[in-house]
Amino acid sequence: MNGLYRPRDGRIIGGVCAGLARRFGMEPWTVRLLALLSCLLPGPQFVVYLVLWVMMPSEDRYVARAH
Repeated sequence: MNGLYRPRDGRIIGGVCAGLARRFGMEPWTVRLLALLSCLLPGPQFVVYLVLWVMMPSEDRYVARAH
């Protein structure tokens, strides 16, 4: 499963950072740190996180759709 989805395990808030980390082969804490640091920059990072939370399927739905 190389798709982009929010895993059941490793979630902190919505699982977005854990899903991105799994998809790109990174550690979840690295993605969380990058997301946190990006909030110091001007831009709509929080809105992007919310959109990804809504748009990314959970692991249950992703697995069900794959079969």
